[in-house]
Amino acid sequence: MVEVWPLRGLRLQVGDLDLRPVTEADLPSLCAILPADLEMDPSATRYAALDDPSNRRAILVQSYWRCFGLWSPDDWALPFAVRLGGDLIGMQTLEGPDYRAERTVDSSSWLVRDARGKGSGKDMRRAILELAFRHLGAEAAVSSAVVDNGSSLGVSRALGYRDTHTSTLQHSGETLQHVRVERADWVASGRGTDVEITGVDAALPFFGLGDGG
Repeated sequence: MVEVWPLRGLRLQVGDLDLRPVTEADLPSLCAILPADLEMDPSATRYAALDDPSNRRAILVQSYWRCFGLWSPDDWALPFAVRLGGDLIGMQTLEGPDYRAERTVDSSSWLVRDARGKGSGKDMRRAILELAFRHLGAEAAVSSAVVDNGSSLGVSRALGYRDTHTSTLQHSGETLQHVRVERADWVASGRGTDVEITGVDAALPFFGLGDGG
């Protein structure tokens, strides 16, 4: 599969933390550990005959198919399965909406409860930021979280993101804090120098980069 879809060959490592693009073989295990407190996309399709856990699993699976089924160099989302010491602990997604025009990435992630508060969330984000800034030509990275989600915003601010503005979530009325970090600041910080990235050269054409980009 790597020969025809080189994105599968990407691998990001930070110590014992390993990130590889999600495959169909990962989906049952990811569904099995999906946290009950994870807020799913409010615009995603819900099925009236399914209970909430079943709908949440369906959203995860359909989002995976959508990521790779609708992939283009101008609009992409790359979900990684995250393992610590070989154990699956969550997902980290790197997104590039309107990427060749904006050169700005976004991200989202989740961890099982037992893996939270131990540094993995920060390392996951460091890994994908290093991929984006060092290899994919990103000029900036943005993120957002509701204002009372201190853990997510804490990771962002610890990695050099700065507050930019707030907005209101239409479906809940909650206030969303938006943050941003620039390429120059990331590179100067040296926060990603211990991230090991392999398999990226063959994947570059899928981001509109490389000899043909």
